[in-house]
Amino acid sequence: MLKINRVHHIAIICSDYQLSKHFYTQILGFKIIAEHYRAERKSYKLDLQVGDQYQVELFSFPDPAARPSHPEATGLRHLAFEVDSINEAVNHLGEHGVVAEPVRIDEFTGKQFTFFADPDGLPLEFYKR
Repeated sequence: MLKINRVHHIAIICSDYQLSKHFYTQILGFKIIAEHYRAERKSYKLDLQVGDQYQVELFSFPDPAARPSHPEATGLRHLAFEVDSINEAVNHLGEHGVVAEPVRIDEFTGKQFTFFADPDGLPLEFYKR
């Protein structure tokens, strides 16, 4: 049986590198681990730390194709981040002009969650611990 230890990283391609870098570092508070510009690809690669266990890789490429999201498309549905307080997280987003959907309750766990979007419309979720 194959043994997978954990998720190593999540890769995101953005259309506006500086806008997305600001969103993920200044609004969501992810810590920059490393930032590299790859001249041959005209591409940035930004490694971000999420909590103490996970990484997000933020990439920029010239003219990336749009990701179909609405209606829901085949593929990765969304990324969910665990938070201690949904209300504090939603308020924090609002202070930065990011709109979150109304808070809902997971019918199976009874926990609160909400969805919002990154600058490219990538669906993100906050889920109460």
